[in-house]
Amino acid sequence: MDETVKPLRVPPQMSVYADKHNIFHLLQSMLSSLVVEQPADALSFMIALLQRISTDIPRVLLLGPPAVGKHTMAQRLSADLRAVHVTSESLLSDQSELSAQARCVPPTEPLPVDLLVKLVQRRLGEIDCFNRGWVLEGIPQTRLQALSLQQAGVIPEHVVMLEAPEDVLLERSRGKVVDPLTGDVYHQTFILPPDPQVSQRLEHRPAELQRDAELQRHRRELTGLSSAYQSVLRVVNADQPHADVYQQVLAFARTRRRSRIPRILLLGPPGCGKSLQARLLSEKYKMVDVCCEQLLRSVAAEGSTLGEEIQSYLDDRRPVPDSLVLQVLEERLSRVDCSVRGWILHDFPRDLQQARSLQGALQGALQPNRVFFLELADEVCVERTTLRATDPVSGERFHAVTRPAPSSEVQNRLQTRPEDSTHTVTHTLRQYRTHTATLQAVYSGAGVVDADQDPLCVFEALQSRLTAD
Repeated sequence: MDETVKPLRVPPQMSVYADKHNIFHLLQSMLSSLVVEQPADALSFMIALLQRISTDIPRVLLLGPPAVGKHTMAQRLSADLRAVHVTSESLLSDQSELSAQARCVPPTEPLPVDLLVKLVQRRLGEIDCFNRGWVLEGIPQTRLQALSLQQAGVIPEHVVMLEAPEDVLLERSRGKVVDPLTGDVYHQTFILPPDPQVSQRLEHRPAELQRDAELQRHRRELTGLSSAYQSVLRVVNADQPHADVYQQVLAFARTRRRSRIPRILLLGPPGCGKSLQARLLSEKYKMVDVCCEQLLRSVAAEGSTLGEEIQSYLDDRRPVPDSLVLQVLEERLSRVDCSVRGWILHDFPRDLQQARSLQGALQGALQPNRVFFLELADEVCVERTTLRATDPVSGERFHAVTRPAPSSEVQNRLQTRPEDSTHTVTHTLRQYRTHTATLQAVYSGAGVVDADQDPLCVFEALQSRLTAD
């Protein structure tokens, strides 16, 4: 094998074009639909599918415990989205053999999974659901049902999980009434019908024992259901005014998720957790973690002409010129792993000139499509950085307060990096604050995340924004 072969480079413009025209989402949708449907005329099917995808046909699941407001919410949502409202009752309303089998199952028992999947698959495959989309209410109720529906090709774009405390659900359940003619759900206190004639024929349902059984099943299956749809799930607190809850649900259902190759830039003061969050994101989404400082040291260690030039600056503890940094970054971010898997960059840029230089790199093909500022107070930054030290044997980093060394032996050999001294941290922090306003002006659409909280909470906040349009 020729060990002198250079790493394969894929033009970054390819991923930029794919992002702009939503290529990956199209390919994923077409491939999954072809495998599931297996049409006789694949070409005609793909043409119709492309037309359908281009109109953003809604595919929404609305889930939650009994009395949380699913039915009312699904009615409004299907009307606003012009989609078909599909319920357990509507699946059994025709005279087909499948529906007849389902009606034979006692109402207190769940439908067999295979039968439920066939009913849902048949209904969502009808022409109105295919052309207009659908809002599926209260199905699935278990993780097994969810996985079985996915295997059958029922793949939602958005899943809304309504949640509320049990005492709130109990109060709502006691006041819940149903119009026996239309199936519309009202509440004796919160949602009354405008027509007095409708009020006179309202009925109470379901029975208390059935409600309690449904609630217990929901609590038991909640974790499994959520994990089955975690990539398209939004949990909404239903213990709010009805209008506020509905606006959250509608806004989420109207978002369009894109299979975008992530190009993420993390900015923030020293000690805000950029390296940790980059590692967590890299592990979760398989993107390439590009720490500018570590990258420069790696290139310097290679012994190339460029590496030797960079090493001379590192030895003298002088900043590496931007021209050399950009040369290294352009080469690294152009490799096939970054072009295909995406990347997350931190420790660069640190000022306005560096940001503008990065924006101009490769005619803009290396520009990030997500930028986040991790915000942290100065005193917390100093505390986090000056009290940390590294074990030269294991390479692990410890902190005197939040993560002390496990033994006196490890404690005695810990070393503090020169850049973590109080003087250096204070100087670096002052420089960052000087350039913060200009960096925020360059990346005006960046998200701001409070880094003064548990790292997992910061990670969840970053995750929640990665899927936003």
